[in-house]
Amino acid sequence: MKKVMIVEDEELILQGIRSIIDWEKLGLHVVHMGHNGKEALAMWKEEPVDIVITDINMPEMDGLELMRRIRSEEERVRFIILTGYEEFEYAREAIRLEVENYILKPIDEESLERQLIETSSKLDEMEKETRKYIDERSEWSLFLTGKAGEDTYEQYETNLKLTEAIGTAWPAVVRLSADSLKECKITDVIVALQKSEQHLRVVHLLPDELLLIFKNQAQGEAEVMEKIQALQNQIESVFDIRTFISVGPEFRHYKELPGCYDKTRKLQKYLLVDGYGSCINQAHIRERKSEDVAIDSTQLRKLILKKEKEEALNYVEDLFINNMRSGVSVETLYQLAVQLAMLLQEMKKEYKLKTAGRLRNLPELIEAIYKADDMAAMKAAFSSEITEMIDYLHEENSQYTPVVRQIIDEVQKNYKEDMNLKTLAYKYHMNASYLGQIFQKEVGCSFSQYLSNTKNGIAKDLILNTNMKINDIARQVGYPDTSYFYRKFKQCYGVSPASLREMKKY
Repeated sequence: MKKVMIVEDEELILQGIRSIIDWEKLGLHVVHMGHNGKEALAMWKEEPVDIVITDINMPEMDGLELMRRIRSEEERVRFIILTGYEEFEYAREAIRLEVENYILKPIDEESLERQLIETSSKLDEMEKETRKYIDERSEWSLFLTGKAGEDTYEQYETNLKLTEAIGTAWPAVVRLSADSLKECKITDVIVALQKSEQHLRVVHLLPDELLLIFKNQAQGEAEVMEKIQALQNQIESVFDIRTFISVGPEFRHYKELPGCYDKTRKLQKYLLVDGYGSCINQAHIRERKSEDVAIDSTQLRKLILKKEKEEALNYVEDLFINNMRSGVSVETLYQLAVQLAMLLQEMKKEYKLKTAGRLRNLPELIEAIYKADDMAAMKAAFSSEITEMIDYLHEENSQYTPVVRQIIDEVQKNYKEDMNLKTLAYKYHMNASYLGQIFQKEVGCSFSQYLSNTKNGIAKDLILNTNMKINDIARQVGYPDTSYFYRKFKQCYGVSPASLREMKKY
């Protein structure tokens, strides 16, 4: 049964609506009854419904605001407005929010029942369209595997409308950045693409991936690439989203499409090297370098064991960013990443660093490599791992004098406070300069750096394991200035707090 919520600030009318309709007969079930928009919104979030019957003029939150809030989270919900007002502005706003009907009080039982039946039927049609859309996506995915024989191809030909004449066609796979997609609907992008190019077929395969089929394109490869790049620029500017497009070889019959799609899809791995905003084809990668990449393992080992965090992170920056700008192949990038992962794994074994909790084992690190969208994400994975290794070595291998141990304990307990070496030296009856030298010698970094590392380490755990806002995390670890926190955190981990939280999905 479809779920219904009734929202009306007058209790008598609310109960009247509840009692005048035979809800069960209509296949409906009233699950919520609210007296204002605020109360109704809380109920909807607790248990969403299919149909909302609401008054417009209510205290705390009116009906239009309630509809706007619900519509922003769920497009499928249908609305029926009840009101004693006949102002045009209300009606116009209601139409914009896709309201099913605008019923004036006093409520006519037959009109409400008729509207409920129509709304229920519309929901059934929407459900049918959704199932059809899902079925079509599944069928496209099966067809593109290339396993369709002559007997099954006829079925695909009918269901996917593959009988049309396409002349010379070109496939393109569009990857849309997941973070920029949050602010726009994929359906809007698809509609805009189809309007922009008359001979274009758009297939939505994955949540962040589209297959474009440019039909009847008799131009050469260069002209087609120019057209696709122009379309990419238009879509990115209109919707403020980042895209990466790979263009495959031409084909003349849909039977050839699975093979062409496979070649086009394989080019998507170059997102790692070229990044979003690029549009490539096979010609773009023919001249790419594929060669052995040398990692100076002795130098990197030395930096990690000497706990020179900044220098170690700079080394990784050089490997993945500065040395990768000359058009290398994606195979070269993966070769480099795997070599580095294996080197770190050897060091973990050699120095008996546990790969549980903060440190990742080799399979986990390799998985992070292959899930990375671009070189910055790959670099960040290694920067985070090396930082943790240095911190772990620091904890495991250092032998501190009592006063240094007391200071470390003080930092662990009171890192939120405004601490400095001068006040601590006074507390422990020592010369501040001498205490600083002892601390630097035993700990391997200055007191201010150790305090910053401690704060940033706790902040990192909060970013990865809670839903706290970044501003609140900054205050929680003793950074009243959020911009200063961002700067110190990026210095420590090579990635901003917001970027680290975004990478949790990988």
